[in-house]
Amino acid sequence: MATTDDVDATAKNGHRTTGRRVTKRRGETRQRLLDAAYEVFAEQGFGRTKPDHICERAGYTRGAFYSQFTTMDELFLAMWEQQSAQLLADVTAVLREDPVTDVRNVREVVEHVLRAVPMDDKWQRISLEVTAHALRNPELRDLMVAREESIIAALLPVVQTLLNRVGRTVTDPKALGRALIAVHDGTTVQCLMEPDSDEARELRVDLVLRVIMSYTREQ
Repeated sequence: MATTDDVDATAKNGHRTTGRRVTKRRGETRQRLLDAAYEVFAEQGFGRTKPDHICERAGYTRGAFYSQFTTMDELFLAMWEQQSAQLLADVTAVLREDPVTDVRNVREVVEHVLRAVPMDDKWQRISLEVTAHALRNPELRDLMVAREESIIAALLPVVQTLLNRVGRTVTDPKALGRALIAVHDGTTVQCLMEPDSDEARELRVDLVLRVIMSYTREQ
């Protein structure tokens, strides 16, 4: 015969299992909304997209959106964090799994890393439009600035490790981080505007290399 303690323990275990299932479902719902928003933003633009459009694409009712996000800006920031985390993971994977043979050749390292970082046409369409929106929205602008600073802080240790491997020491980490983000964003747009241009891709490598050499010194 089950004791009261046994019943209580079973109930607690049941609550924990149910809680895990709810958390998993919420995570799946959130990801489906983010995936749907990514496609809809890229197709019709951030400014023209409503929560109903995203829910329809994801196969949810309107309530699903507001169970995860309070505004479209909040959804975009979550999407941006996810994209930034993936970019950082791509660069880190190159550093850890595929070391460069000629560790003294900085240009080869730059080429190697840039080849590993995808230039996503859809994401550029979204981020450029939302950046313009943020310039008219001080609250969103401040949030995006804070997010970019956190991205730079996460990226810098990876960059510094890579540069140490090729015999370079960073002299101004914050300036290097800002400059790399600026060059990456700008040259990505140029390459996407001229998808068949080898010159645009060579210029991308040259500019990243110049930035690195400007903010580092030989060990």
